[in-house]
Amino acid sequence: MAPVTQLRAFHFVATSGGYSQAAREMAVSQSTLSGQVRQLEAISGVTLFERGPRGVSLTPDGEALYKVTSRLFSALSEAGTMLKSRRVEGGRLRVAADGTAHTLPILGELRRRRPRLTFSIQVENSDSVIEQIIQYRVDVGITAQLPKDARLHSQPLTSMKVGVFLPKDHPWVPRGSVSIGDLEGQPFVLRERGSRTREVLEQNLTEHGVTLGDVIEVSTREGVRDAVAAGFGVGAIADLEFGNDPRLHFLPLQDARFPINEYVVCLDERRRLPMIAEFFRCALDSFQSPAQFPAQSPAPAPAAG
Repeated sequence: MAPVTQLRAFHFVATSGGYSQAAREMAVSQSTLSGQVRQLEAISGVTLFERGPRGVSLTPDGEALYKVTSRLFSALSEAGTMLKSRRVEGGRLRVAADGTAHTLPILGELRRRRPRLTFSIQVENSDSVIEQIIQYRVDVGITAQLPKDARLHSQPLTSMKVGVFLPKDHPWVPRGSVSIGDLEGQPFVLRERGSRTREVLEQNLTEHGVTLGDVIEVSTREGVRDAVAAGFGVGAIADLEFGNDPRLHFLPLQDARFPINEYVVCLDERRRLPMIAEFFRCALDSFQSPAQFPAQSPAPAPAAG
């Protein structure tokens, strides 16, 4: 059986993506960490990392072991948490979300209850949020993708309406809203496949038989905003996520029937952990979510472009 010390060294290197960052997080020397991983490889007879000039990457055997160590060290952490009888005012929480508009109010409420709370936020598309949870890379997620995996527990958070945004000098700005028919043939800037906002927009387009013009794909929300502000096309966004951007103007889609529903998600096996359970309670307190949302319709056929 491999020593826990060596497994921990491997796990931190895999999580951090390299020896130098892992050494800083573990407060040990890089040579010590490298030696522990080499010992693990020697004992097992398995190569766990591919070493190159730009760092290391997991081999297929390394990927398989990382899934095991993720469960192992997550379970050890959970055991420590459950053994604490007194109320913890701090703790660390890893969150993945498809945006920050819903995440920050919940974390703000959680920090009021736990003044020494520390947290990290990864902003991903909806599909990636689910993936991060399943791979034990984060503790809880906020996503517009209703999970269908039996390993996951979800709670409705809030419902939003899809709209469009455009540059401040666009001729549509004086309007109070636009219809889906107005989007026929319009150039658009959209996130990549896996974005729930894009899926819901296409769902509404399909219902109305509307086809977009040329579509430019941009991988980040900030990139989409920059491209729209530069005049490359119209963007799509949920009403509650638009925020304030002096370069851009938001218009609701008056006849968009399909909404964007947001959910709080975690692994079902971890839902009763004090920190995660409290995050779910803070979500309820922050958004007063409805008892349930209507079932989401299947994703539509892709729009042209």
